[in-house]
Amino acid sequence: MTSVAGAAVVVGVDGSSHSMVAVEMAAAEAALRHRPLRIVHVLVWPKLPVPRPPGVTETSPEASRDQAYGYLTEAAGFADKVATDVPVSTKLVTGRPAAVLADESRRADLLVVGERGMGGLLFGSVATELASHAACPVLIVHGEPRTTGPVVVGVDGSAQSTGVLDFALQEASLRGSPLVALHAWTGHDSTELDLDLAAKRECRSGDARERRVLAEALSGAGGRYPDVPIRRQVLRGGAGPLLGEWSHTAQLVVVGDRCHGGLTGLALGSVSQHLIFHAACPTVVVRARPPAY
Repeated sequence: MTSVAGAAVVVGVDGSSHSMVAVEMAAAEAALRHRPLRIVHVLVWPKLPVPRPPGVTETSPEASRDQAYGYLTEAAGFADKVATDVPVSTKLVTGRPAAVLADESRRADLLVVGERGMGGLLFGSVATELASHAACPVLIVHGEPRTTGPVVVGVDGSAQSTGVLDFALQEASLRGSPLVALHAWTGHDSTELDLDLAAKRECRSGDARERRVLAEALSGAGGRYPDVPIRRQVLRGGAGPLLGEWSHTAQLVVVGDRCHGGLTGLALGSVSQHLIFHAACPTVVVRARPPAY
C-alpha cells in the first residue's frame, strides 16, 4: 500500500457516542501506524431540515459553532487518553459532510467514521458515500470493536484484490494478529486470476479451481509479511453473509469497494454495502480506483 508522506489518520465526529467510539479506534490506528490524528467536525449551515426531538429548538450560527468546538475539544481530550503519544489536531469545516470528509481523505492515510450518529454527520448514507468516493481506505466503526480475533479479508480473485489483500496483511501485522483470507464462490464466478490456470479437469471444476484462484492471489504474501500467519478458506456461498459470519469473532473485516463481474456500475459493491450495515465488527473498504468526486 502506498500513502501520502506524513498523512494523518482522519476521523469525523459529530458529538454522538457513536462518533466517540470512532475517535477511540482512530487514535488506536494512528498509534499503530505512527501517524498523527486529525479530528474533523463538519458544521452544516444552514441547518438541514431534519426532525428534532420534542423541546429541542433551532440554534443560532454562533451557538452551533460554539457547540462544534466543544465536540472537537471533547474528542481531542478523549483521543489523548487513548493514545498519549499521538499528535492530535482538530478542524472545523462548514459544508456537506460526505464531500468535506472525502476531500480530507486526499491527504489522509486512513479515514475513520461511525456508521451512524446525530445531526446528520455520520449516518449510514454518509459512510456508504465515503466508501465509494474516498481517496484512502475507509474504516467504518460498526458492531463491536475488538482487540482480539483475526483480520479477515475477502479475496474475490480480481485485480483489485491485490490492494485489498496488502492492506489486510498490513493491518494484521500491525495488530499482531493472524489473517483469514476468504474466497467465496457460487459456481458462476469468473475472475482474472483463473483465466490463465492450467486447463486440467481438476483445476477447472468447482472447489479445486477456486482453491487455485486463492493460492494465486496469496502468492508472495508470506514473503512480504512473514510475521502474519495466514489461514485460507474457500467456501461456496455468498461473500457478504460468509464475511458477516466471520465478523462475529474477527477484530476487522477488509473488503474492496466493488464486486468483480457485472456490478461495476453500482455506487458500492453489494458485499461491502452489506458489511457496512450488518457486520458485527468494524469494516475497512479499500478503493480500487482514483476517486471521482
